[in-house]
Amino acid sequence: MKTHRTLLATALVAAFALGAGAPAFAADPHQHAAGAPTKLMLDHGKKWATDEPLRKGMDEIRALMVGKLDAIHKAKLTPAEYKALGAAVEQQVAGIVAQCKLAPEADAMLHLVVADLLAGTDVMQGKAKGQPAQGAHKVVTAANSYGRYFDHPGWKGVG
Repeated sequence: MKTHRTLLATALVAAFALGAGAPAFAADPHQHAAGAPTKLMLDHGKKWATDEPLRKGMDEIRALMVGKLDAIHKAKLTPAEYKALGAAVEQQVAGIVAQCKLAPEADAMLHLVVADLLAGTDVMQGKAKGQPAQGAHKVVTAANSYGRYFDHPGWKGVG
């Protein structure tokens, strides 16, 4: 699990460094640099600014999760379906990280959401301990947190 996460994060960091020149995430999304925030908070009482790649990727993640929410709640999703859903969400997260260009403070807050999204996808895909439904719940919680802390016009929470 740690190796896969490190490889994914390294690839995302490389994409960030080559393409955007924006601040990159740490090699392990659960490790924070000294002084980096460890809790989501608003920007002086306001939601953080977003950009089009972030909004598009989060809309896709929301659609993926909403599309499977009923099956998740009814315990009808198979391990293979959880794995595919986790991989699809992970792919959207990779796109967000590669294309999103936020101010450093907003980027640091987004880092916390991304870490939770990836932790959830790892469980859904069987890369981390836990039940796949717990991983899905973590992804849903992260998506809903995104909506509370980031300015995304028209955003609707997930289930």
